[in-house]
Amino acid sequence: MHVLVIGAAGMVGRKLVEKLAAQPEVLGFEVSRLTLADAVSPTAPAALPGIAEAVTVDLSKAGAARTLVASRPDVIFHLAAIVSGEAEQEFEKGYAVNLDGSRELFEAIRIEGAREPYFPKVIFASSIAVFGQPFPEKIGDEFFTTPLTSYGTQKAITELLLADYSRKGFFDGIGLRLPTICIRPGRPNKAASGFFSNIMREPLAGQEAVLPVDDSVRHWFASPRAAVGFFVHAARMDAAGIGPRRTVTLPGLSATVGEQIEALRRVAGEKAVRLIRREPDEAIARIVEGWPRNFDARRALEFGFQAETSFDDIIRIHIEDELEGRNP
Repeated sequence: MHVLVIGAAGMVGRKLVEKLAAQPEVLGFEVSRLTLADAVSPTAPAALPGIAEAVTVDLSKAGAARTLVASRPDVIFHLAAIVSGEAEQEFEKGYAVNLDGSRELFEAIRIEGAREPYFPKVIFASSIAVFGQPFPEKIGDEFFTTPLTSYGTQKAITELLLADYSRKGFFDGIGLRLPTICIRPGRPNKAASGFFSNIMREPLAGQEAVLPVDDSVRHWFASPRAAVGFFVHAARMDAAGIGPRRTVTLPGLSATVGEQIEALRRVAGEKAVRLIRREPDEAIARIVEGWPRNFDARRALEFGFQAETSFDDIIRIHIEDELEGRNP
C-alpha cells in the first residue's frame, strides 16, 4: 500500500517515518511505497531503498495537492502546519498553510475520486488549541470548540471540513487532537508552547532555558513516542467506528509547570533545575492563558489510544530516545 506523509520534515513526521523505517509492518499492512512531502526538503530513510521518496512541496500552492494525490496514496498522514506562535504573528501565512492547504488537499482527493473511484484514509493532526475559555474542570469530546487563537481557529475549521468530506464519502477521515508534545527534540521553534519542552530539554543538555510563565500554569502533555503511537493506531483502526464526530481528543497527562520542574528534579537533579531562568513574557502568558488544561479522554481511550500518565516517564523517554539513555 502507498503511504503519504505530508509534513514529513516536522518533528512528529520525522519520528513517524523513523518508526515506519524500523518497523515497516507496524501499520498492519505492507508498505509498498512511502512518499514524504514537506515545504522543507524531507529525508527519505535509507532503510527503505526503492520504496521511500522525498518530495519538496508547499501544500498551499495551487496544484501542489493535485500532484501529490495523483499517485493515489492509500493512507495520507496530514501533519503539515504552521505552529501556533507563528500562525498568530503571521496571519496570512497561518491561514494559507493551516487552512487553505488542508482544503486544497481535501479537494484534490474529491476531484481524483470523481475521475475514478478513490477512497483513501486521511489522518489529520489537529490540536487541543481548538478549545477556548471558559473551561469545565475536564474537557470531553462533546465540549464545543471556541478557539482563542488563529492557529486553533484554523484547526477547528479543518476539523469541520474533515467531517463533512468524510460524511460525503470522499475519504475516510480521522482527526487527532494532539496534546502538547513534550519533550520535543531539536532546537526551539516558534510554537507558543515551546517553552514547555525548552525548560526540560535544555537543562538535560546542560544548557540554560527561559521560563516565560508562572509555575502555576497547567497544560496537557504527551511524549513524541506517544504521538507516533497515536498516528500508527489511527492508521490501523476502523474509522467507521468513530461515527460522525470524526475528531477525537487524545489522552495525555495534566501537569503544571511547577510539577514539570519537580519531575525534572527527581530524574536529573537540582543542577538541571538551576538552569531554568524565569523571564516573564506577557505575550506568551496571554496566549497560554486561553489554552485548555485538563481533559476527559475516555472516548479516545475506548478506541485504544494510549499515552503516558507520569511526567517522570516523559523525561525518561526523552533521555532514552534522544540522549542515548544517558541521564546527565
